[in-house]
Amino acid sequence: MKLVFIFSAVLILYTYFAYPVMLLLLAGLKQLSNDLRFGLGRRNRRIRAADGSPRVSLVFSAHNEAAVIEEKLRNCRELLYPADRLEILIGCDACSDDTVPLVQRAALANVQLFNFVHRSGKPSVLNRLVPLATGEFVILCDANTMFEPATIRSLVRHFTQPDIGCVCGELRLRRGSKPSGEGVYWKYETLLKFLESRLNMLVGANGGVFAIRKSLFEPIPPDGIIDDFLVAMQVRQRGHRVVYDSEAVAWEDASPSVRHEFRRRIRIGAGNFHALRYTWRLLNPAAGMIALAYWSHKVCRWLAPLALCAAMVSALALAWQPFYAACALSGFAMMCLAAIGYVRDGRGEYRAVYSIPYYFVAMNLALLLGLFRFLQGTQTVVWSPTARQPAQSTSEVTAEKALKDKGAAA
Repeated sequence: MKLVFIFSAVLILYTYFAYPVMLLLLAGLKQLSNDLRFGLGRRNRRIRAADGSPRVSLVFSAHNEAAVIEEKLRNCRELLYPADRLEILIGCDACSDDTVPLVQRAALANVQLFNFVHRSGKPSVLNRLVPLATGEFVILCDANTMFEPATIRSLVRHFTQPDIGCVCGELRLRRGSKPSGEGVYWKYETLLKFLESRLNMLVGANGGVFAIRKSLFEPIPPDGIIDDFLVAMQVRQRGHRVVYDSEAVAWEDASPSVRHEFRRRIRIGAGNFHALRYTWRLLNPAAGMIALAYWSHKVCRWLAPLALCAAMVSALALAWQPFYAACALSGFAMMCLAAIGYVRDGRGEYRAVYSIPYYFVAMNLALLLGLFRFLQGTQTVVWSPTARQPAQSTSEVTAEKALKDKGAAA
């Protein structure tokens, strides 16, 4: 039992504390090396902007997004990128609300609408739309993600470096004045992405804002639940870099409560284990620093719920010793704070003292349930987004006909 506790505690401490500290140290040494080379060589280390405005395709899937689609289209109008060099492909995935007529009413000249009458999920929609994109670079986002005006330019400037295949932007959450565990967690994840990018070991991308070279896009597997992670890792597997740009900013509303976020996290948890089937080669130490990040930031994090359970059980079994009794009491105290956070979350009340433990426990429980779903094979790529308001259904030409027409025109 002592061995079980030690192994579990080491995994937890390494995943959440030691690994970030190690990244800080390595990134600091990397920056020092870059500064010395810059100072001695007097070379320009700024990112060179792209010559002109390369053609870009903005692609996203929408299912019953009437509540946000008008704001999304207004946001597209405000982007500081030439409209004649930017095409927007919207795949409506069997919408039963007013998403389709709202897009038609907006009448943006550079928007192409595809209305899929049979629900297939976001990965399938992307697999159909990306091959139709005429841009050299494809930017993938979500219907509820709003870009800062200069975000597209910030993303595409990196592609002047031929070894870069994917650029991840910074997704920020807006929730007014209410603090939450989700906000703290997101800042923690953002820091890790920034440090990993500096060390060329970034794994995955923010699904709400990232860009790839169209030539590197591979069809997302049928069970590719977390498509953003898979697309970025496929780029990695083809030998190209994935980088992070904190100036390519997009905004998204935080979940109204942890209870709403919980369902999404279960789906992501199941998708994590599905993704291993297609990306396991990057776990090989021969892959370089990316293997360290994959093991540390992803695999160990996915195993943390099991380690937490094992640590608690072993601490209780050894509670006759003061150290293990203290550890068991600490775990019990966290559970009590999480329970308080659960009750207060239902009332819309947030305090760091109980909201952070609640979010931590809830997200690890979601990962554990995601593992069970993966083992049972019950998670699908089709799911309903949170906080949506379906309205009256509409009719439109089928996506299959639109695809054939576009192919014939080509």
